[in-house]
Amino acid sequence: MPGMVVFGRRWRIASDDLVFPAAFELLIRAVWWVGTLFLYINHKGRFDCQGGAYLHNYLVVLLVLLAVIILTLCAIVYVSAQGTIMNPGPRRSMPVLVYARALLYAPELVWACLGAVWVSDNSTGCKPAEVGAVIGAVVSSWIILLSMVVGVVIVFDPLGSKRPSVLLDGQGQVGVRDLESSESSQLFYTAHTVASRVWENRLRLLCCCLPQDDNHRAAFSSIAQLVSGFFLDTDLVPSDIAAGLALLHQEQDKMERSRDPDEVLTHSPSSPIREDLEMELEKAAHYMRFAAAAYGWPLYVYSNPLTGVCKLSGDCCRSRHEEYDLVGGDHLGCHFTSILQSTGLQYRDFIHISFHNQIYEIPFFVALDHKREAVLVAVRGTLSLKDVLTDLSAECENLSVEGVSGTCYAHKGISQAANYIYKKLVNDGILSQAFNIAPEYKLVITGHSLGAGTASLLAVLLRSTHPTLECFAFSPPGGLMSKALADYSKQFIISVVLGKDLVPRLSIPNMEDLKRRLLKMVSNCNKPKYKILMRGCWYEVFGGTPDDFPTEMEDRREEELNQPLLGEESLLVRRSTTYQSLSSDDSPAHPTHLPLFLPGRVMYVTEDGPTRRHCFSQVRYRTEWSSETSFRNVLISPRMIADHMPDVVLRALRSLTREHPSALCPSSMSNSHLNVI
Repeated sequence: MPGMVVFGRRWRIASDDLVFPAAFELLIRAVWWVGTLFLYINHKGRFDCQGGAYLHNYLVVLLVLLAVIILTLCAIVYVSAQGTIMNPGPRRSMPVLVYARALLYAPELVWACLGAVWVSDNSTGCKPAEVGAVIGAVVSSWIILLSMVVGVVIVFDPLGSKRPSVLLDGQGQVGVRDLESSESSQLFYTAHTVASRVWENRLRLLCCCLPQDDNHRAAFSSIAQLVSGFFLDTDLVPSDIAAGLALLHQEQDKMERSRDPDEVLTHSPSSPIREDLEMELEKAAHYMRFAAAAYGWPLYVYSNPLTGVCKLSGDCCRSRHEEYDLVGGDHLGCHFTSILQSTGLQYRDFIHISFHNQIYEIPFFVALDHKREAVLVAVRGTLSLKDVLTDLSAECENLSVEGVSGTCYAHKGISQAANYIYKKLVNDGILSQAFNIAPEYKLVITGHSLGAGTASLLAVLLRSTHPTLECFAFSPPGGLMSKALADYSKQFIISVVLGKDLVPRLSIPNMEDLKRRLLKMVSNCNKPKYKILMRGCWYEVFGGTPDDFPTEMEDRREEELNQPLLGEESLLVRRSTTYQSLSSDDSPAHPTHLPLFLPGRVMYVTEDGPTRRHCFSQVRYRTEWSSETSFRNVLISPRMIADHMPDVVLRALRSLTREHPSALCPSSMSNSHLNVI
């Protein structure tokens, strides 16, 4: 950090990012040079084929060229490894080395072409080893040249020429052009506009197969605004983020290991709190089957890799519409068969199944659960690119709810998805048909991930007409609803969160907090970035003791952290609240986004035992009631994605219901974090 400036623009790579790529190329070049030298020494004076003299000169020049390239790469590796993320001073000569290495591509390209010409025209009568060596040199040159082109495309920053220019003073320090505040504001606005346009074009390219209607265009625009503004006020490159995540993961693990044992208050086995948890846990394990079944055949085959395809193949192409009228149901194919296999229900138990999928319109099904005497609505989670667009439409939207005091707003994309299903259930008479069949049944809504968020908001919308309604939201998104709605939903919604799942901790304020913490970690560490990344990779794969990285805080005042990192200032960074809040562990005083919370009461399921275990060791879980305040920070872990998967959540809940006498923890923590049972 910051992005390196060469060829008149800024790139998505820093001067300390060239250690590994240059070292890798150095290894290839060294082997190549040794092989060429060996060939030249063994055949010196005996190039007696048709183009022998040409071959002799070709190998000599190739050896010299490779030697120069190797020396340049050695210098790049050495210089790139100097300094720290915060201190790029020892690497100020890196642009000159990059220019020198780029110039060496020209003679290498010429020599590769000459080698190809010699092989095709003048290699007659030469020994196979000689011809093979030249062919290998030509192929290697072209592979490296093509790799360089791919690398340039990867690190190219479309906004590189749009960033504000900086000036160097006599001591090599970077200063800011003195502009009026109005000019600075205009420059910031222009940069944000350009960044939004770039991200919108990227989304259009990524989603080129989707229809370009008004909904999609609005989603592209809102997502582009959100993403472009996230790192606009910082000068981070991807490797800085990776290094910050590695440092933050180890820091979080150190804090977790050094935490004092929790105060334990034992409850009797017949405690009402414990009985409530046991009852809700049983119901959660039951309804999670339906939430997972809503994903259809992809999750079923993934969860049953050996038998799934065989079980589904017989009924995939068979239509059941003639036998059972599923009101408004789409063509089901393998989805219906997988749902039957997963839930154990009969064909006649289903009222409606829809796998219609557009942005803000997600699949769901309605069935009769005779075991629990419930009309069940199960909503599918994210499984398509359209669902991802719904997820990322994360700005707030007002929600009108009767009987709720306080401001009511929610995640826009999920709110619109809930309104879509609400209209289908009510206006199309789906719920009326279900309750005509089973009027004594209660309404239960469930879903996982995006489906959990949609189910929660759908439950809020239906609560006034179905007062006995229950909702089980598995791994719901953290940035879902306002505080007033979250408090109101505690009466009828239970959220289930597993381990270090990322999604329940995912909200715009939490991501802003994560960005601030990443910046503070990389600003404090005085280790070179390549050492941070190497140690981070080792820790993620093999575990061990978190590294206690030294910091630069001993030599710097704490208030200096509110200045842009590396001493390289830009107008964008000077306006940044991110840097201004680095000197405090607290959140910024004036948050730029409305706070959003998890729905309902939170049932928190965690692994019981060491965080790292043998691949084949049996996992034991514990469950406890938690509060939304426990999910205000993103936890960095290899499990942050795995713990979100629906099959993993279902397996954990089944494990708990099989051994719940020992899995319900009889303790209670402080009210500010967890209420453990």
